[in-house]
Amino acid sequence: MSDMERSRVKEINISQEMRTSFMDYAMSVIVSRALPDVRDGLKPVHRRILYAMNDLGMTSDKAYKKSARIVGEVIGKYHPHGDSAVYDTMVRMAQDFSYRNMLIDGHGNFGSIDGDSAAAMRYTEARMSKIAMEMVRDINKDTIDYQDNYDGSEREPIVLPARFPNLLVNGASGIAVGMATNIPPHNLGEVIEGLLELSVNPEITIPELMEFIPGPDFPTAAEILGREGIRKAYTTGRGSIIQRAKADIEEYSNGKKTIIVSELPYQVNKARLVEKIAELVRDKKIEGITDLRDESDRNGMRVVIEVRRDANANVLLNNLYKQTALQTSFGINTLALVDGQPKVLTLKECLEHYLEHQKVVIRRRTQFELNKAEARAHILEGLRIALDHLDEVIKLIRASETTDIAREGLMSKFSLSYDQSQAILDMRLQRLTGLERDKIESEYQELMKRIAELKAILADDEKVLEIIREELTEVKERFADKRRTEITVGFDMIEDEDLIPKQNIVITLTHKGYIKRLPIDTYRSQKRGGRGIQGMGTNDGDFVEHLFTTLTHNTILFFTNKGKVYRLKGYEVPELSRTAKGIPIINLLQIEKDEYITAIIPIEEFVDDWFVFFATKQGVVKRSPLSAFANIRKGGLIAINFKEDDELMGVRLTNGSKELIMGTKQGMAIRFHEEDVRSMGRTATGVKGISLQENDQVVGIGILDEDQDVLIVTDKGFGKRTPIEEYRVQTRGGKGIKTCNLTDRTGILTALKTVTLEEECMIITESGVIIRIDVQDISQTGRNTQGVRLIRIGEGDSVATVAKVEINEEGIEGEDSDEDAVTEEVGAEEIIDVEAQEVPDEDNTSDSNDEE
Repeated sequence: MSDMERSRVKEINISQEMRTSFMDYAMSVIVSRALPDVRDGLKPVHRRILYAMNDLGMTSDKAYKKSARIVGEVIGKYHPHGDSAVYDTMVRMAQDFSYRNMLIDGHGNFGSIDGDSAAAMRYTEARMSKIAMEMVRDINKDTIDYQDNYDGSEREPIVLPARFPNLLVNGASGIAVGMATNIPPHNLGEVIEGLLELSVNPEITIPELMEFIPGPDFPTAAEILGREGIRKAYTTGRGSIIQRAKADIEEYSNGKKTIIVSELPYQVNKARLVEKIAELVRDKKIEGITDLRDESDRNGMRVVIEVRRDANANVLLNNLYKQTALQTSFGINTLALVDGQPKVLTLKECLEHYLEHQKVVIRRRTQFELNKAEARAHILEGLRIALDHLDEVIKLIRASETTDIAREGLMSKFSLSYDQSQAILDMRLQRLTGLERDKIESEYQELMKRIAELKAILADDEKVLEIIREELTEVKERFADKRRTEITVGFDMIEDEDLIPKQNIVITLTHKGYIKRLPIDTYRSQKRGGRGIQGMGTNDGDFVEHLFTTLTHNTILFFTNKGKVYRLKGYEVPELSRTAKGIPIINLLQIEKDEYITAIIPIEEFVDDWFVFFATKQGVVKRSPLSAFANIRKGGLIAINFKEDDELMGVRLTNGSKELIMGTKQGMAIRFHEEDVRSMGRTATGVKGISLQENDQVVGIGILDEDQDVLIVTDKGFGKRTPIEEYRVQTRGGKGIKTCNLTDRTGILTALKTVTLEEECMIITESGVIIRIDVQDISQTGRNTQGVRLIRIGEGDSVATVAKVEINEEGIEGEDSDEDAVTEEVGAEEIIDVEAQEVPDEDNTSDSNDEE
């Protein structure tokens, strides 16, 4: 080796060189190939495909173009890799079983869930999907930064504006060097709802976010078993969920059963699944299958598994879950690039980074529009000056030998800028007309308003957030659909709620705030007039104020005297003995010191077309959508606003087209249509429902249905049923008509209920005595009567409240007992029934409506 050659040789440490070279390669793969950006949820190849298509004008409203043309544009300008890498990525973006919201609108053969490859790129055509247009919306308004392409001849975006949270909506998967990402797709509407809540409440917790985003929503639907894996993934960034195919067992008239598979777990190849099942049958690892067919077509998936007559279809299906891809696990690893660095993210962090990106996009767009508006206003200011000095301007231009001289003359004489002077020189003669002069002035004034608005947005972060909320809501309304993946309970993923049996329960709450639950069969059905049994041990003058039946898994809404609402699950109320006092409600709900429960309703499902109807003691009523109470924080929400001297009396569920009846303690009642009370927001005050006399107040409200009677009970234990036909329909706000003949013997009205003969009622006294009576055992009499004795009231005692019990539902029906047995059980004296006493009275029919 010559001295010259030796001087060009550089000695290095091979281990150091390997370390440096590998790190450079690893970071290149991580940043430029395998991991998505947290802001737009795209890897570089996806971003380049969408940018190239938008640049070529292959938008959703244009004709399809050959895929080969798109691939050529991408690899020629932005992506220095093979054409198959680009085309395979583009194909996946067009598959409805791969993407939850497809970004490519493909025309032709783009593969199938059976693993069939797409046709060659020279055959297929494509364009951007409608929702993909939201990924590049405002891209030409300086909303993002650009960088040089691989050879410096073109510019490409570093990130797209991404006007919806694509990282979570469509998910991502990729293997880098030493790390990998696997983010499942989600429901667009749910993710946007979570974002909107985060924008309003930055301190929201991940469990609270999960009320809006319950879990992944796969394009192939299927089921997710349990929520623990989802909760772990959202909280830590890593977790594993179990997916299971949707399979139904159909039974024919001859007793033979068939398993029908209609939905598969995400990324499961259907053809390979069928082959695997056939292989297990052939190797006798699974027995009982007589036929296996794939009957899927363009209308949906249908894999038919015929079961041998003597085989157990449920056992067979469980074996298929264990041994095939009918049940798979999905390992979630939420790894994405944050400021160019890979980071494992929680659910809240993903949403926070996206929200910050949207703030930048909106601010930059607003600044762009502001600059454009100010530039145009600057030109218009020059035109206005020219029009104000039109003769001088024309004279100056005519006297100038060249354009440059004319421009300099305008700039010096009228203190105009170069752009303003040039605009005057470029101005057409038609702009000199009166109409055109008015247009210039009008345009200038509009621009000044727009400039003020844009500056106000840039100066106020809350206005920026409001714009983000409005535009996200618009995207949700245009593109959101129903959840496909159902989150169910798996045999191997049982949670606390799943361990609690679904059963009918009775929940009681005392006047002093002690609550407990009991099984429904604790109380025995008795005949009217009995003494009842001791239902709760009370002292210091405490008594049961609320008693109702529900299911352990139902949601219970607690409404307070201050108009707030709280929520619990039925099983969260402690189960205690029949005579136990209960535990303080403040141990379960975060109610304030001077706040107490006045109304409770159990909810099975928060549907959109049902309403919550409120009534206060001063006769004010309000109707709000039930869905407004679906998400209640631990600290409660405001349910209704009212005057300081009023408080909430009752709450009912309605379907929007019912009639209601309200009763007062002085025996008045009013019946009116629900439509008389328009639907209002959650915090609205309400309108007048009934006009009250002095020292009167509302004691009951009921919903009227067919075959119903109105049940009233007085504080001295008298009651009756009256047909609803005796209560004529009035306009809300009237004084109503008389519903009961009240005397010193009967006492004042304590409760008004609407009942059917298929129900029972429980009457509770202030001393804690409870009696359960069939409604059909209560005499039906007219409005102007005293009624019959329903319960014997001891000295110093009185009826506190009345609750209804359905007896035609499984598990609620009570055991009938004769009067002798009741007497023997409680040691009562002889039972005396007081028959109805007809006492006619004149109706008070005057109406008086109040304005809202």
